[in-house]
Amino acid sequence: MVDVLVAVISGYLLGSVPVAVLVARAYGVDPRKVGDRNPGYWNVREQLGRRAAVPVFAGDTAKGALAALLGLLVSGAHTTALGVVTGASVAPVYLAVAAAMAGHAWPVFAGFRGGRSILTFAGGIAVICPPAFVLAITALVVAALAVRSFAVGARLAVFGVPVLQLLFAPVELVAATGGLMCLIGLRFGQAALAARRS
Repeated sequence: MVDVLVAVISGYLLGSVPVAVLVARAYGVDPRKVGDRNPGYWNVREQLGRRAAVPVFAGDTAKGALAALLGLLVSGAHTTALGVVTGASVAPVYLAVAAAMAGHAWPVFAGFRGGRSILTFAGGIAVICPPAFVLAITALVVAALAVRSFAVGARLAVFGVPVLQLLFAPVELVAATGGLMCLIGLRFGQAALAARRS
């Protein structure tokens, strides 16, 4: 129980670091007030260019990966031969990633106005199921090159994660991954509702 509590609290605090806001402020911009008002990679890229967006991409992804690694560490690092989280590490790792995603979406360090947690989710999956993550990145690159759209490739990769994970993990873990994806959907829904009201 203590392991889970440590993982959740640490994951939330990691997720709450407002990387996009900190990076954009260095350029004199608040991403919550420009573009689509989402403090994440895509809005920073649209407003400030690729160079400014690189540290946002890296930072938001690292938040999920670090939270998952912490959950793995405090739970005894139970994984399969392919590095897929298993056994006693499943709950702490998944809860740590969920907490990091919640921290990114509703960050305590940025007035609870955060992003949509897609990259934080991706970072978590890199630890939860490394082979599925590698295949998803491959799908992203191939699709992006084929249709010349990073956005299309990214959507394919994210929605493809549960299918790819089925190749390496039991269905219970895939269902848990679906639960993480519901957090993304919740944040998108909240953003859409806020846009209608404004």
